[in-house]
Amino acid sequence: MTYIHFIINPVSGGGRHNLSAFFIEQFFPPEKYKIKIDYTLNKKHAIALTQKAAEKKPDIIVACGGDGTINEVASCLLGTNIKLGIIPVGSGNGLASHLNIPRDFNKSIEIIKNGKTLLIDSGKINQHYFFSNTGIGIDAMIIKKYQHSAGRKLYSYIKAAITSSFHYKVQPTVISFDDKIINVRPFMVFISNSNQMGYNMSLTPSALLTDGYLDLIIIPELSFTDKIRLGIHVLEGSTEKFKKAEHYKVQKLRIEMPMKIFTDAQIDGEHYNLKTNNCIISIVPGAIKVLV
Repeated sequence: MTYIHFIINPVSGGGRHNLSAFFIEQFFPPEKYKIKIDYTLNKKHAIALTQKAAEKKPDIIVACGGDGTINEVASCLLGTNIKLGIIPVGSGNGLASHLNIPRDFNKSIEIIKNGKTLLIDSGKINQHYFFSNTGIGIDAMIIKKYQHSAGRKLYSYIKAAITSSFHYKVQPTVISFDDKIINVRPFMVFISNSNQMGYNMSLTPSALLTDGYLDLIIIPELSFTDKIRLGIHVLEGSTEKFKKAEHYKVQKLRIEMPMKIFTDAQIDGEHYNLKTNNCIISIVPGAIKVLV
């Protein structure tokens, strides 16, 4: 008998998904499957629910939510033999898009039942894990504004991006990796494990979840015209053609912001205020098995 534990975020995607225990249980005959279902009550609750579920040693824990919910669940599964399932019901759904997991409930549930897995990498920024991307710079401000917007829709994200492009103030930053030390005042420092940010937008279209590397983009302070050009490239998924962006493949890097005490970052589409001005970011190869 296969034991599958579902963790549903009822407010993901604005709470419009209507994914319920009754609906899920119809797909899993009780003679073949043991099904347990929990609902999150607030941000970070998925962490506690996953930790408690993992103690019962299920075969699969399914994150039903957006990239933030998936991050909370997946971060608890590293170092275990529990497989991660995904039913994407968030707004952006970057990781699910990279893995070609559809938003259609019937199709995503069929993926879970089929049991095919892919061993993917994870990234780590200080003590936090990420599976899609992390960023320090304007994208952290964009996410912060986006989280406080009236609704999590593409329009809200674009509005947050435009507003942030006027308000964000660049900071002296030292980025070091391999044998390089880069002193820069960046508009954006973006580190990605996947080729999707969400909403079918990408800063790193060639990134892979399985190559043992992170894709790093450094974009310096930009003029107003260049900000518009960058925005067009992001929407078109063609940032590799944006000449002012520097692209690197890295396994480990350090980011220091000497003029700051804390660091604003986004981690898998959620805003974090890191209580340090020094961030160590690294790849964790083959970190977790995901049903695909």
